[in-house]
Amino acid sequence: MLQPDPIALSGRVRRRRSDGLFAPVIWLVSTLAAVAAMALGAVLAVFTAAAVAVIALFAGMVVFLAGFVMRARRNLAPVRAAPEGVIEARKVDGTWVAYGWEPRGR
Repeated sequence: MLQPDPIALSGRVRRRRSDGLFAPVIWLVSTLAAVAAMALGAVLAVFTAAAVAVIALFAGMVVFLAGFVMRARRNLAPVRAAPEGVIEARKVDGTWVAYGWEPRGR
């Protein structure tokens, strides 16, 4: 059976003594490490934001080009051929001109 720790149950926490000669040096080094970690985090956050912006820009371009292609595809739909035996005629200078009445073999 495990024995409970009387110090942990009492709420008192043991601390190391930091009254040594290196206490200010340790404090300075730990402060510099914290500042360096925050600076590195800030730089990485800027790079991440730039990457997200570039991805959003390319995604927007892809969506724009897809819409442009769909519109062009819809507008350039092939014209259906007239049924066999139907010819096209247009009035030119008061005279009707017919197209498509010649046999196809020539």
